[in-house]
Amino acid sequence: MTDTLTPELEAVVARAATAAPAFAATTPETRARALVAIADALEDAKTRLVTIAMRETGLTEARLTGEVTRTAVQLRLFADTLVDGGYLDARIDPADPDFALGVRPDIRRTHLPVGPVINFSASNFPFAFSVMGGDSAAILAAGCPLIVKAHSGHPELSDATAEVATAALTATGMPDGTFQLIHGREAGVAVLTDPRIKAGAFTGSIAVGRLLADIAASRPAPIPFYGELGSVNPVFITADAITERATEIASGFLTSVSGSAGQLCTKPGFVFVPAGTELPAAIQTAAGTSDLPEHRLLDPRIARSFDERRTTILNAPGVTAVLPGSIRFDDAGHGWATPTIVSVSLDAFRTSAADLVEEAFGPLSILVETPAGTDLAALMPEFYEGNLTGTLHLSTAEATGTTANTTELRALVAALSQQVGRVLFNGWSTGVAVTPAQQHGGPWPATTNDTSTSVGTAAISRFMRPVAYQNAPQAFLPAALQDTNPAGIPQAIAPAGESHTWGTRWH
Repeated sequence: MTDTLTPELEAVVARAATAAPAFAATTPETRARALVAIADALEDAKTRLVTIAMRETGLTEARLTGEVTRTAVQLRLFADTLVDGGYLDARIDPADPDFALGVRPDIRRTHLPVGPVINFSASNFPFAFSVMGGDSAAILAAGCPLIVKAHSGHPELSDATAEVATAALTATGMPDGTFQLIHGREAGVAVLTDPRIKAGAFTGSIAVGRLLADIAASRPAPIPFYGELGSVNPVFITADAITERATEIASGFLTSVSGSAGQLCTKPGFVFVPAGTELPAAIQTAAGTSDLPEHRLLDPRIARSFDERRTTILNAPGVTAVLPGSIRFDDAGHGWATPTIVSVSLDAFRTSAADLVEEAFGPLSILVETPAGTDLAALMPEFYEGNLTGTLHLSTAEATGTTANTTELRALVAALSQQVGRVLFNGWSTGVAVTPAQQHGGPWPATTNDTSTSVGTAAISRFMRPVAYQNAPQAFLPAALQDTNPAGIPQAIAPAGESHTWGTRWH
């Protein structure tokens, strides 16, 4: 037992450590069946789980029902990814006596599970980024025992989801200790510091994420920590796009800002538009014709924080309310909000940047009106470090890449590509497709590691580490590296003799 763990936590970590070699040794097909069993069980328990989630989070039945489906789809996607085996990145360099630098030994490289992982679940996605969400699915798919620190905003739901997942894992024969749930921030920190834990994952605020990332990095043996923290997701809309479809853009913008009470890491927080366009008026019109009822924020702490940010933004010099919005507090301390949209000139935005650039976690967004001739590509590094997404709305003609401003737009795309993980065109950043090519990550403070993603099949690689085998007998190689390749895993083979032709095509 370590000095930092209570007897109860020691038992949890010990079970995970004991399960690690047995779970890592399971076949991809075996783990795939376990993931699908969890997906099926979650959908079977959907009605009961959604009822609990509605009470604890204030999110709507439709939103939560869809989120259970998304969670099941994530699990099934990883199941198929496991069986395909491409995620192992198997590479084989056969022995080559005529290698350009001398005799080359037989070298084969693949990826192995890192070991037990702790995942700190999110408040705003009680299914998709919580107990059995995307991070958990990736961790289990990689073959790593999983310890989830439940979010304090939905403890009953976390326990209920854990019961469903545990039963499915047990029924499919997974080792005891493959999955466990703990409660409490102190417990989570204690487990994160234990030397048997080999990686961490997190979705939440910048402050807490930075604290946990620093703890992971300051351990005697530092471990990787994959945190998704904060993002304001800037949007750039051209004058021609507004002229062409102002009503459509305004309606989509309002839907994106108000969905789930704006409590999404991909909410468009800032929209850069040319000064003097009709977009503010179109937003007011769209709000007048749309059903935008007040929506409960996740918990009283988040509501109070949003109220403070909203007040600061509304009182900043140069800020004008396009939609003033509202927030009220009920007797239980819960906040109920309607969307707040404000506008500010670029000069005033620069003057009040200290009050405006920080993320407002809730239904609020800022229109920044830019004068003609503004270097849009320079605005990203001026105001922001990193974000999950960046969006451009172009006219039909601009989308062809043949208009007078094409060079400027290409520069903006290049600038966005340097500072976000996903660049969108003529859409809205809320709604992250669960698909193999998805990238959900970005430079700090969007994530703590901008080379990884928490959505899409590449998410598995966070919880695996590369190992090379030199001159290993076939009987001692992982199946993915064997010549017989029993599972048909994709193998990248560098044939003997090719080293003498490297670079010749470029003469």
